[in-house]
Amino acid sequence: MTIHMDIQPDFTAIKNKQNAAWSSGDYAVIGATLQIVGEHLAESLDLTPGSAVLDVAAGNGNATLAFARRWHDVTSTDYVSGLLDKGRARAAAEGHYVDFQLADVESLPFADNSFDAVVSTFGVMFAPNQQQAAAELMRVCRPGGRIGLANWTAGGFIGQLFKVLGGHVAPPAGVQSPALWGNPAWLDTTFASARSVNVDLRHFTFRYRDAAHFVDVFRTLYGPVHKAFLALDAAGQAALERDMVALLERMNTATDGSLAVPGEYAEVVITK
Repeated sequence: MTIHMDIQPDFTAIKNKQNAAWSSGDYAVIGATLQIVGEHLAESLDLTPGSAVLDVAAGNGNATLAFARRWHDVTSTDYVSGLLDKGRARAAAEGHYVDFQLADVESLPFADNSFDAVVSTFGVMFAPNQQQAAAELMRVCRPGGRIGLANWTAGGFIGQLFKVLGGHVAPPAGVQSPALWGNPAWLDTTFASARSVNVDLRHFTFRYRDAAHFVDVFRTLYGPVHKAFLALDAAGQAALERDMVALLERMNTATDGSLAVPGEYAEVVITK
């Protein structure tokens, strides 16, 4: 008789590996190119200036800065200290006061109902324990407050890129796809206790000199891609590069020899 057992992921071990991945390369350089996403999210939430805003898995502070520029009281958190340092330097350069704290989105060090809004741009979606992360967002947001997210979709470019990576380097066993955070049905179910869940599909266009330039930048600076290449031998690296270039060329909309790839993402506004 065969007994089937569900795989129980070791979330601590997975997060340690994720931390190492996001700490490698220099994500802040790529992260800063996504700044417009944080600005769109801040406009969509349409908060009263002076609102208490928590940015979780904040990276180098795109959403943090967007909300600080609108005179909100922002607390910026991530579990990668190096990325927080980059966000801190950006805020200081613009003259904004932001409270930066090292924190894991799956175990936030804040009391219930502490914030008027909780936000994350391409951050919380990578937490391995998705249900726990979602519960924490709801817990620290006050009743009537808003949760604002920007999450890559499975069918969009980044979702497809992660499928390519997964074809060469296996993802952690038992962990669901981060792209679920871009699925409206999953969001409705996960945040079923919320007053409302609104999802709008938007696009961020990745603009690079050409496909080879994109691969070089992401291979050098973007932690997950950087680590994937390091895990492969020379033949494996060449195969991954070919598959990445094929994806880029298939989705490229530029006609002048450069690269312009629309990356679909879900902009999510949840009212608690």
